[in-house]
Amino acid sequence: MSRRDVEFGCSIVVVGLLAGFAGVATTLLLHAVEHLTYHYTFGSLLDGVTGSSPARRALGPMIGGALAGFGWWLLRRHAAIPALSATISEHRRIPRVSLSLDAGLQVLLVGSGASLGREGAPRQFSAALGDLGMSRWSLTPRDREILLACAAGAGLAAVYSVPVGGALFATRIMLKTWQPRAVGTALITSSLAVAVASPVTHAQAPLHWPGPELSYLLTGFALVLAPLALGVGMAFNRIMASARPATTKTSWLIIPGIAGAGLLIGSCSVWWPTLPGNGKSILTVTLDSNMTLAGAVVILFLKPVLTAVFLRAGAVGGMLTPALATGAAAGSLVALAINTWTGQSVSVAAVSLTCAAGVLAITQRAPLWAALFVWELARPPWWVLAPFVVAAVAAHGLRLLWERRRQPAQLPAGRERRDA
Repeated sequence: MSRRDVEFGCSIVVVGLLAGFAGVATTLLLHAVEHLTYHYTFGSLLDGVTGSSPARRALGPMIGGALAGFGWWLLRRHAAIPALSATISEHRRIPRVSLSLDAGLQVLLVGSGASLGREGAPRQFSAALGDLGMSRWSLTPRDREILLACAAGAGLAAVYSVPVGGALFATRIMLKTWQPRAVGTALITSSLAVAVASPVTHAQAPLHWPGPELSYLLTGFALVLAPLALGVGMAFNRIMASARPATTKTSWLIIPGIAGAGLLIGSCSVWWPTLPGNGKSILTVTLDSNMTLAGAVVILFLKPVLTAVFLRAGAVGGMLTPALATGAAAGSLVALAINTWTGQSVSVAAVSLTCAAGVLAITQRAPLWAALFVWELARPPWWVLAPFVVAAVAAHGLRLLWERRRQPAQLPAGRERRDA
């Protein structure tokens, strides 16, 4: 075995352990901010929001948003915060300090109730720590790219206890490869990270599967949900793309902007307490079958809109769980409508997660990863993975078909412009 292989193997272990530490740190910080914002001791964020006063619901996210905005204003005046995926793929230097501080501000904002995903923070912090941990070894640019991408995936795996989902995120979304060296590295680092974080996460699925009686006809019904997932996913992407500023906001105006977004979601939470946070509360309610038809309509509209408001104000955060929550609301709407208007008994939990898998496949352009990630979040019976895969692959296939049908219509106009 060559020295290069030994150093690469040592780097795998170090990256996995550090990613687990990053997952623990961001999880503990998130819980601390949630408990401080809504003044509760035990239970979930939904329990804390439900048990808090209307004034705290409204003002808590506003104060958290103002603090996060102030932090970003100071940070962005002195340091650039590049996109993690582009930095890794282009083999650029990892700005460890600025990425770590940015991750902390993301956790502060999400913990105080912002409608953004929490997964961006552990990915950034894991990559920063991983880069520091393997800095003493002589690695090739490709090996370094693999390890940093796997660090990001392992950070995701650690906070959600999804080792396979984290590994596939690194290989299929960040590296876009099935190379055995990359796949093996991703599986080892994600497994180590989940093990290190287990004293905090208890290695439990973030969502509780209610165990409803299901029919294998759900797999066929997943095909019916595919067009809905396509529409919701593409609308979600378009809303987020329109909301993101063309350049990173550095003006002091991000302080009142993000604070105002916090006040907006806090005010909405007085009537709909599932809205604050990354979307786990919405997923929990859909799995518990406590979602109402009117509530599903409201959440389907408000969750992406509120997420877009935070992005427009200058905040940054993950998009995985807001997209999942939006997809779950759409699925719940379909299931509840069928149960209400036809008298049938359709599993709201199963349909909502099936639709969520389809939406995530559209927003991330990775159908197999989306299906497996959703399955790992709730861990229903193994065969339920089949409808998740069908919905995700069918929605992704419809998207590819739609894109191909649009291309011929655009080509003649392009030719005319070139001829002119």
